[in-house]
Amino acid sequence: MSNLSGKQVTIEYIIRLSNQIAIDSNIGREPLTYIHGTGQIFPILEKNLEEMKLGETRVVEVKPEDGYGFHNPDATKEVDKSLIPPEALKVGSKLKSVDSSGRPVHPFVAEIKEDKVVLDFNHPLAGETAYYEIKLLGVHDLPDE
Repeated sequence: MSNLSGKQVTIEYIIRLSNQIAIDSNIGREPLTYIHGTGQIFPILEKNLEEMKLGETRVVEVKPEDGYGFHNPDATKEVDKSLIPPEALKVGSKLKSVDSSGRPVHPFVAEIKEDKVVLDFNHPLAGETAYYEIKLLGVHDLPDE
């Protein structure tokens, strides 16, 4: 397709980890639509989509450095157990919060101690290599405003 920059691109995807188990997919649901070149998807996916034809499907390996980053052992924080809603007091529970600058963060419960809870602020897929099976469904100019 060559130059997709600034165009509205529609794709279908399945995300698998190295065990080949699908962890996310939009097949059978609304296709993903994004504006190419604006950082809405990983650059490695954009690069591959630029080389594809409409209707083509490709599997793209997204290594940690190209995707979700590496696991940062310092990205954890201990908080008082009383600050966590009772229904979320189990390992793996996902929470929603905001950081000191007001940006949304989504830590998960990594460990429960006697009166503290360890929250992990890494992306759940940090350190993982993901395999995106992407299908290019459509490319459109942005509508005039």
